Amino acid sequence: MRLEKRAQPSPAALVGASLLAVLFTLLVSSALVLWAGASVGQTFGLLFTGAFGSLFAWSETLTRAVPLLLTGLAATVAFKARLFNIGAEGQLYVGALAAVAVGGLHGGVGLEWPTWVLFPLMMLAAALAGAVLLLGPTLMKLRLGVDEVVTTLLFNFIALLLVSALLDGPMKDPTAMGWPQSVVLQPALELGKLVERTRVHTGLLWAVSLAVMLWVLLKYTVLGFDIRAVGANPRAAAFAGVSVTRTMVMVALLSGSLAGLAGAIEVAGRASYLTLDMSPGYGYSGIVIAMLAGLNPLGVLAAAVFIAGVLVGADSMSRSIGVPTYLADVIVAVSLLSVLVASLLAQYRFRRR
Repeated sequence: MRLEKRAQPSPAALVGASLLAVLFTLLVSSALVLWAGASVGQTFGLLFTGAFGSLFAWSETLTRAVPLLLTGLAATVAFKARLFNIGAEGQLYVGALAAVAVGGLHGGVGLEWPTWVLFPLMMLAAALAGAVLLLGPTLMKLRLGVDEVVTTLLFNFIALLLVSALLDGPMKDPTAMGWPQSVVLQPALELGKLVERTRVHTGLLWAVSLAVMLWVLLKYTVLGFDIRAVGANPRAAAFAGVSVTRTMVMVALLSGSLAGLAGAIEVAGRASYLTLDMSPGYGYSGIVIAMLAGLNPLGVLAAAVFIAGVLVGADSMSRSIGVPTYLADVIVAVSLLSVLVASLLAQYRFRRR
């Protein structure tokens, strides 16, 4: 048997493949629920209710979706150009670190600056920090042929060790009773709430706006065409006059900036300070979200809400009936694999040799 690419995948095949992917995910998750000794209907009902069943549930889901959306966009634009950025986790942390370094006003520097100047500087510092962290592996890939999957992954550990050293050293909050955390941002630099008495903040509007802007950039601009061309075939793009090096550098700056902004918005919107456990793996989850969305920035919106809902709902479900929260990780992983296999079968068919 061999795989043969279909001339034009039919809409019915694409819809059928997606439905099969959902069905397979439900079957695998149901088997694990039964293995845990719980009711399948009750488990999924509690998971859905915990994520979307009330105003509080929606607020928690949307709050969790903000960093997932931004890291998903970072992975989307990088993967579009075949720059496999696995380092969004580290870029998120250095972005948060840069935001705290500017907005925390260590040593009193900048105290006299107005908020309308300091806030953009804080966000710019976060974006630049994330961009620089990805620029190094990108240049190593372009000039030396070093695999960016390895370098971006290793840079995550370097970034986390740097953050740990600074939180235990010069950036440590002296009022934290020995706990390794940064100083708190100025209250004026914190993001406002979208809904009172909830944790939903205006960072959600930032993330949605960036998703729309990235979609427009990829679809309607020259740079977007260059990114898609380099991702499809870099040699053909170079032959057609596209500068592969310039395009990849621009992609690295854009992807790293989005991940860095995720860290800054998470600090300014939720905790107001940085700790080592700020992210439960948002950078890695962004890769899953980008793949589930088919590398479509608008699809990332739905995928981020879905993943956030699964994670939030699993916490509520676990407290109610005792099913481990690891079920959420299984659902996310199986859904990703199912979607990838389903899209493959929708675009290819088996032929007997």
